[in-house]
Amino acid sequence: MHDSPDGRRARSAHAHPLHGRVAVVTGAARGVGEALARSLSGVGMQVALLGRERATLLKAAEALPGRSMCVECDVTDRTALADAARRVERELGPASVVVANAGIAVSGPFDRTAGELWQRVIDVNLTGSANTARAFLPQLTATRGYFLQIASTAAFGAAPMMSAYCASKAGAESFALSLRGEVEPAGVQVGIAYLHWTGTDMLTGIDDDPVLAALRRNQPRPARRVHSAAQVAQWLTRGIARRSRHLYAPPWLRWCQPLRPLFPALVARTTRRELRRPDGAASSSGTVLGAGGRADWNSYRASRSAPPADP
Repeated sequence: MHDSPDGRRARSAHAHPLHGRVAVVTGAARGVGEALARSLSGVGMQVALLGRERATLLKAAEALPGRSMCVECDVTDRTALADAARRVERELGPASVVVANAGIAVSGPFDRTAGELWQRVIDVNLTGSANTARAFLPQLTATRGYFLQIASTAAFGAAPMMSAYCASKAGAESFALSLRGEVEPAGVQVGIAYLHWTGTDMLTGIDDDPVLAALRRNQPRPARRVHSAAQVAQWLTRGIARRSRHLYAPPWLRWCQPLRPLFPALVARTTRRELRRPDGAASSSGTVLGAGGRADWNSYRASRSAPPADP
């Protein structure tokens, strides 16, 4: 009797070390977060999707093969995250894996980017990651679980016109390294994922940005390749199953770690010509990248302009 492909996949997922456990993914409405939620569900995890875009979040959750739930939640709101953590534990059980993935990016000169917009990137990417860890650490301690911080090669070498994003990702990396030393004695592992060019809506229109286009154009051919969110999610899932301290997407990025002291000078040299053009990128203003980032910024501005609730 021949086994069906579906039967083999079901048994393979059941044998997976993550099968039956609970995962939480922030920024799960689209992009890497949505792809990772799908990948973790595919290996048998119960997944809680957290994000700002309710309709998109519900659609992503409904498409998962396994048990899931979604919570509309702003990672900069500690009270909302604490409520989300209680809901996850009540409906799915304590989390064994928490992925701090929520992030937004702004491209443009520092002095032409609104201070509030610049601050929002830091609040979501850095403070939001710390808030996520704070909300779910009690569950991770109980399960001796795994916290994954999504960082970026932006932490390797800061790029002009991306000051908030690069600062936030470097800060998120440092936060995760500090947290690792604190929670390892309790059995909680902390991983850091370094993502390179990934095919999400944040990357849409990259070739229209002269500085980012110059950076990509001057990289070696393998480094210019854009990897799909699904492929990145597969790499991350393997790393999560191994409780890896460092995850790289693509995997060859691990060989760049020893070269990090060289990258700031290389990036500056590569972008110098574009920045000196009088009609170039330096004359533009700060622009939110991607539909997810715009949704977050619009929701944030709407909440700031809403009248206060009646006492």
